[in-house]
Amino acid sequence: MDISQYIKNNRLAILVRANSPKNEIIGYDAEKQALRVNIEAEPEKGKANKEVIKFFTKLLKKKVIIKSGLTSKNKILEIVR
Repeated sequence: MDISQYIKNNRLAILVRANSPKNEIIGYDAEKQALRVNIEAEPEKGKANKEVIKFFTKLLKKKVIIKSGLTSKNKILEIVR
């Protein structure tokens, strides 16, 4: 899946489901205008957030930070050049 079409102004909206069988992008939620992402890590002590950063950094081959949504399943990622 080419996710570059969902990146606007170096930002990417995602909906995270933690405790999943594997890390993967499962699709796009048109209503929420965000990518649906499964993450293996559990949502405690920042484990899922670290896994999200690792997953998207590897996928995009660029540095990624969580701009908003540290304690929410709705997150905005910022792609740092």
